[in-house]
Amino acid sequence: MNKYLKHIPILLIYSRLLFSVVILSLSFVQPAHFRPVINMLLIIGLISDVFDGIIARKLKISTVKLRRLDSFIDQIFWLSALTAAYVICTDFFKENGPLLLTLLAAEALTYVVSYLKFRKEVATHAISSKFWTLTILATLVQIMATCDSGWLFMTCFYIGMITRMEIIAILIIIRKWENDVPSLYHAVMIRKGKPIKRNKLFNG
Repeated sequence: MNKYLKHIPILLIYSRLLFSVVILSLSFVQPAHFRPVINMLLIIGLISDVFDGIIARKLKISTVKLRRLDSFIDQIFWLSALTAAYVICTDFFKENGPLLLTLLAAEALTYVVSYLKFRKEVATHAISSKFWTLTILATLVQIMATCDSGWLFMTCFYIGMITRMEIIAILIIIRKWENDVPSLYHAVMIRKGKPIKRNKLFNG
């Protein structure tokens, strides 16, 4: 294997850290055409998130450490995007404050449960959460462009709540910390000591 190829996944992961800084900076400075630029970075960031894992697994360098780093920087990336959206479209967040706070509390609860039980952060990478990420992207793109979002935001909210509850259930069911647990069903199989089949595209 070319020694440079193995650096591609880590570069893709850290690219989202760079995008986070740029997105936040643009939201505060607001130069000409900053909204489409932010949306472009959001889309590229999601694409990098998809391919860093696929490439790492293809190169057989998908380690627990890499997956944990991926999860950590993902959180920074999406929180930065959310903060930028708040700066740009404050009124939308004021109008939907209770729902957004409920969703953020549910997300925080997954980390509280994981740290209390395992002393480690969440890195389940459940498949349902990947679909939620798509709705987050679509919602943020719409908010960035128009400072409004109707049914798309509500879809994002409900999918988010369902997937957060699934992650909490997974964390409660498994006996020891695991990364890449595709679903609640797989968590039950892991608890029973049975082998599980992971999707090569989405999980290690």
